[in-house]
Amino acid sequence: MSYAEHRPLGDVRYNQINASSSSKLFLRFRVFFRVFRDVETLPLQDYYDNPYQPPARKPKSRRKWLLIGLPILLIVVIAAIVGGVVGSRKSNNGSSSSSNGGNSGQGSADGAHSSLLGVTGRFPIGTDAYFMPVYPSTTDTAAYGPPTVVNANNPSINWPQDSFTPSGEPGLANIRPDRPRLIAGKYKIQALPTLMQGDPYLKQWDDIIMKNATFYKDQPSVVHVFDGGPSGSGILDPAREVKQRIKHFAYAYLKTSDTSWIDATYRELQNAISWADDTSQAGNDPTDPWNSAHFLDTAELTAAFAIAYDWLYDHWSDDQKNTIRTSIINFGLAKGAAQYAQNSFWLRAHGNWNCVSNSGIVMGCLAIQGDDTTGACNTLFMQAINNANANCAFVPTPNGSGAETPNYWYFAMTGWAEMASSLMLSTGSDFGIVQNNPSFNLTALYHMYVTGMTSLFDYGDHGPNKFSTTDTSLFFMGDVFNQPRYTLWQRDRFTSAEPWSMFWYNPAVSGAWWNGLPLDHLFDDDDTRWGSMRSSWTDNTGIYVAMKASNLTIHQTHGDLDCGDFVLDALGERWAGELGSADYLGANYFASEAQDAVRWLWYRKMTEGQNTLSIAGANQNVNALPAVKFDTSGTTQGATTVADISTDSTAYMTADLTSAYDANIKRGIRFINGRRQVLLQDELTGVNAVTYWRMHTNATVTIDGNTANLSLNGKSLQVTLIDPPANLQWQTLDPVRTDDAPQLQTGQEADQPNPGVTVLSLSIPAGTHTIQVLFNPQWDGFSDFQTPPTVALDSWTLTSH
Repeated sequence: MSYAEHRPLGDVRYNQINASSSSKLFLRFRVFFRVFRDVETLPLQDYYDNPYQPPARKPKSRRKWLLIGLPILLIVVIAAIVGGVVGSRKSNNGSSSSSNGGNSGQGSADGAHSSLLGVTGRFPIGTDAYFMPVYPSTTDTAAYGPPTVVNANNPSINWPQDSFTPSGEPGLANIRPDRPRLIAGKYKIQALPTLMQGDPYLKQWDDIIMKNATFYKDQPSVVHVFDGGPSGSGILDPAREVKQRIKHFAYAYLKTSDTSWIDATYRELQNAISWADDTSQAGNDPTDPWNSAHFLDTAELTAAFAIAYDWLYDHWSDDQKNTIRTSIINFGLAKGAAQYAQNSFWLRAHGNWNCVSNSGIVMGCLAIQGDDTTGACNTLFMQAINNANANCAFVPTPNGSGAETPNYWYFAMTGWAEMASSLMLSTGSDFGIVQNNPSFNLTALYHMYVTGMTSLFDYGDHGPNKFSTTDTSLFFMGDVFNQPRYTLWQRDRFTSAEPWSMFWYNPAVSGAWWNGLPLDHLFDDDDTRWGSMRSSWTDNTGIYVAMKASNLTIHQTHGDLDCGDFVLDALGERWAGELGSADYLGANYFASEAQDAVRWLWYRKMTEGQNTLSIAGANQNVNALPAVKFDTSGTTQGATTVADISTDSTAYMTADLTSAYDANIKRGIRFINGRRQVLLQDELTGVNAVTYWRMHTNATVTIDGNTANLSLNGKSLQVTLIDPPANLQWQTLDPVRTDDAPQLQTGQEADQPNPGVTVLSLSIPAGTHTIQVLFNPQWDGFSDFQTPPTVALDSWTLTSH
């Protein structure tokens, strides 16, 4: 297996930081930084300090379902402080559904930088075991004002204005005369050294980028290897790794003027061109070395070559320019034109395929404009823009959620941001890609709320390795939508140490991203309805709960049968998590979302593989459309990182799941006792068969009567049944289908093993029952746990418990 390794349950990270080598193979939850690991605690140091050491790669037998390879850059891990609940204050808004991205007003110049950021000049003092930022415990409100932008016309904190305006209608004919044209203009490159002097985040990222670039330069060229053949997952991993290296090399040259970076760039370009001659890979077409049969591969390589051509334009010889440009045209743009001529499926997709594919085409056209004599972009350029406007621009649903899954959001948003920022820089116009969908202003909130205390609520497929794909599009969103909260949130993420951050980030932001941000939010539309609730934004040892109850289809065939699915974080650990993708190379894995689709026969995709209920092992109805109720006390985080949450602070979500089962079943989840405990309640009325209650965990589970004691990395969680029906008892099961569940077809690829995972389960007899399960994290120094009353879900209110 190349480019990836087995990971712990929920352990998907970027290829950007190195985890402890003591990690062992746990079941993988579908989260961005997978959560369940046996982690060695390291001393608190600087947030990022050392160059990465990625795993050794094997050249063949890659499977796309495998999780992201060991990240780069050793980020130090610190012990979390158990039991703290971060400060909040009560909002008068009453509902988190009215939350917004933040204040876009102006503040004082002094608020922008290290005078308010502490000794290190950064809010986080380190990262925890799951690479989440750790904040100091302080009640100092001066440092944590509301999110704002300081427009002081000060070259030490403000980018200079771009002097370019198109001479006529924006387009290829009126493109900016100087370079670069993609992502970062010359005016920003020239201003960066001054801005870095006053901004500790920029200085830190630059240091990491240069260390990563140095490591890449010392490695052999990227290996050309198909994953499942040309029409399987193709060469997507190698393509994205090439792009990752090109970004770093080009940045390093612009930073240092060291021509060894140009040599390193050209080496990788020549290597990718030489793939045409690789006879070791069955099905490799020498006329199509970038594998347009899986056009994502072509698009990523077109973008990589465009970046190299544009960012290093003045330093290429004429022969080198011709080689790079010809490759962009013949291997990239010509294949893109063929995709349009063939009306390829992705031309109608509201998902990552559309954003990434059109972005590669647009960036290729912008890079070679003025030098191309073939007319490759005469029609293709506007085809790509118009198609992206109709599809990529609508990846965010009306509530801002990603139309696919939380991890596929990264791919779509990276493609969108690269395309939009390059268009704006090159032509002075976004051609509507930024503004056509008003929900784009909300999708950064989706990413923030889907991120729990340890990792994502990563429902559905988690996708391939990310490599050059990041979540730094939040910097671009924060700027174009004038929402400093997005920028402030993103700059504290370890993933921000990559080249695009250096130019999308606005150093003039000031304040604390959490100040005034509601703790709870319902993302409310039929296709992606789910709720997010937490006890804190800045205390990773608090509680995070999220539950999903939405349409099970229309997710570009990346979803699961998971109505009522939930995750739970507490004490800095994930206790209930997701299994992730099944076998991407399995026959018909992406073929259909119909009730009888082969996809739903894999354990990780079927209902039994989710943290929900299954009637006699049967899958949920793919046409389910649950009715949801969500309410919150409207608690928002205050200006400090430490304060007490009031005892009446709460939030809850209930879902009528009848349409998922063709049986009367309801589920609800809520906070009680000032957000220190979580109650999960299921109501089954007249169900005529056994119902399985299932929760997947990496914890060690011991049963003591009505209580299951869970232990994970030295932390404890009690899961207690309240007044259960007679003879109902906890069980621990292996993470495999029951005998009642649909079985794999003859010849179908086997389920992946899920080592290190236990299923905590109940077998609820037929009939009418109310099942209450209480989750009690064992906080240090806290024992005032409460037993809630039994209240019908339809009667739940903010004060019912």
